[in-house]
Amino acid sequence: MKKKILVVDDEPSISMLIEFNLKLAGYDVRCVGDGEAVFEALKPFRPDLIVLDLMLPKMDGIQVCRELRKQQNAVPIVMLTALQDVTDRIAGLDNGADDYMTKPFSPQELISRIQAIFRRIQSLPGAVPATVFDIGNLSVHAEQREVLIDGKDVELTPKEFELLLFLCRHRGKVLSRQQLLHGVWDYHFLGDTRIVDVHISHLREKIEKNARMPEYIMTVRNVGYKLHGPAMVDSSLA
Repeated sequence: MKKKILVVDDEPSISMLIEFNLKLAGYDVRCVGDGEAVFEALKPFRPDLIVLDLMLPKMDGIQVCRELRKQQNAVPIVMLTALQDVTDRIAGLDNGADDYMTKPFSPQELISRIQAIFRRIQSLPGAVPATVFDIGNLSVHAEQREVLIDGKDVELTPKEFELLLFLCRHRGKVLSRQQLLHGVWDYHFLGDTRIVDVHISHLREKIEKNARMPEYIMTVRNVGYKLHGPAMVDSSLA
């Protein structure tokens, strides 16, 4: 069966462009023009993915993301934004979006991003046998999507959790920013590595005793990041 994609944009020319290219790529597509219409379309259409503009009438993209995740709806979301500031784009990711693209964008790249998300979803079952990672006072439960520090719950955004889980699954290995983009966001091209840095910073604020002197997520000079237990600190790390 064809994958169903809901396109949410109040600019008809952009909706038509996306719809045309997605249908050409073999997807079943429906378009709506405002945030509230997303929830009206969910039950009858049952999309496998949503392409969601940030600036929308009635409910903006951030509000739509937040409400979908509040309802425990895990449908993948690719957010479109005309905003160039990385912190604005990260706001979408932190509120439940799986990916973002800035306008103007290439329809072919959008399709590539969508295909990458579907590949990642299909590869999840049984990919890694370990489901619980205990590192120092940090405990990460993959199936329950729970994180505990000293037995207390830590609230993470979906993307922060995926990043931490990826680091746990590669504990002790130095991972470049590009490897993290590939592993967590499934970017198979040169992406904006500042996304990784900002998410690492947010993670440190939540799991470290002192974010400026991290014990878990270490910066490896000129390379990337490494997750290890507090007792494993060595002089090559900063």
